[in-house]
Amino acid sequence: MSESPEGQASTPGSGGTKSSTGLDSNIAGLLCYLVGFITGIIFLIIEKEDKLVRFHAMQSTIVFGGIFVLTLVLAIIPILGWILDFFLALAALVLWLLLMVMAVQGKRFKLPIIGDIAENQL
Repeated sequence: MSESPEGQASTPGSGGTKSSTGLDSNIAGLLCYLVGFITGIIFLIIEKEDKLVRFHAMQSTIVFGGIFVLTLVLAIIPILGWILDFFLALAALVLWLLLMVMAVQGKRFKLPIIGDIAENQL
């Protein structure tokens, strides 16, 4: 996981850069993760200009869309799948919180592999 200084917005409460949604970039970035891939898709559709917000939206869509599909697959596998699903849910919760904190701080926090895919898609 890495932080890239490019595209950083300002810290919360400092009147930072505004996205085309009318929200501060860091708040819009946070909202990209709020309901997983659903808000990621919404922000991909409505945000046209802010690269930081679009990055967080794309990363959210890829990460949490993938976790959603994996959860569905694990749910149909008796016992072992259910156990793995439990641990996946715990890891997803930690990842969700980490990504939201990084977004609200205005950081372009790239996950390994997925962060690169998100950047290439934009």
